[in-house]
Amino acid sequence: MRWQGQQLAAIDDDALPGMERLDGLVRSVTTPEFAGITFHEVAAKSALNHVPGPSSMPFDWTVNPYRGCSHACVYCFARGTHEYLELDAGSDFDSQIVVKVNVADVLRRELARGSWNREHVALGTNTDPYQRAEGRYRLMPGIATALAESGTPFSVLTKGSLLRRDLPLLSRLHGQVPISIAMSIAVYDDDLQQAIEPGTPTAQARLDTVRAAADGGFAVSVFLMPILPHLTDSADALDAALARVRAAGAARVVHGALHLRPGVKPWFMRWLAREHPDLLPVYRGLYPGASVNAPRAYRTALSQRIRPLVRAHGLDGRADGDPWQQPSARPNAVANPSRIVTTARGRAAARSRPPEPARLF
Repeated sequence: MRWQGQQLAAIDDDALPGMERLDGLVRSVTTPEFAGITFHEVAAKSALNHVPGPSSMPFDWTVNPYRGCSHACVYCFARGTHEYLELDAGSDFDSQIVVKVNVADVLRRELARGSWNREHVALGTNTDPYQRAEGRYRLMPGIATALAESGTPFSVLTKGSLLRRDLPLLSRLHGQVPISIAMSIAVYDDDLQQAIEPGTPTAQARLDTVRAAADGGFAVSVFLMPILPHLTDSADALDAALARVRAAGAARVVHGALHLRPGVKPWFMRWLAREHPDLLPVYRGLYPGASVNAPRAYRTALSQRIRPLVRAHGLDGRADGDPWQQPSARPNAVANPSRIVTTARGRAAARSRPPEPARLF
């Protein structure tokens, strides 16, 4: 069943395939302010997602208020999860956004359980919590407040300059629990950024947000990832990027090379063929067949190139309360999506609902 206007009605024959598979679907919404985007509002049954170990993630719990992301980053790992809704990993991922409208209320109930141990919770590991949808739904203030009031430390990873809206609140909550902030800024050339991350704020807008967060008392990390072979990986490009990050007041940089999982590789390669056809043979050589990572030799050479620059710019420090304490060699590292569960009931249902993987941008 779904809402049409204010009346409960039968399933709409024109509904997108897979949408009716979503538990708790309330309604689908389009508005002139968000042209080209459809919001599918759901009443979530759970908010906390458990990432069971051992995994490649340095945290065990996440909250993801959205599925899909209007930032439309061509390389985004989470694209493949839309295929569980019978939507494509390309334009549908960018424009069909699932919104858990009751996520803050559900989270409060889960945090109040006696079994909750106030472990660190990571926000922004699946799709961006400060994407454009957050401007409409304002879910993050309720999520952050619920976590802080329960004594639960948390981190925020985003590409969204909308984070600035919540900095006064986050600064107040930081007095109650450890909170860490990380901004993902992979591309510093404006033309390339608009081509490969068309829905994101400019690099400068994000750097200004880093400055605002630093001025608000946060030791901000910047995720310089994914680094794109032959597009953003030259010593000059890295040095210039790190200089801008340092000038913005960041405490440290986390870096790593492009990581292409099966769900995103075809979409990325189509983009590359259109925008940089000369590099298509090069990337096919770096990421052949089902290969996910660039060759070890490339990753080693990249690390040897960037680490001295990170040290030279003073961006190898530690950010208090930040779970990402060591630079990762895998920029889009992910826990096995099928292993992310919440309760015993959630484990039983995992086979029938789309997974929500933890990821890096």
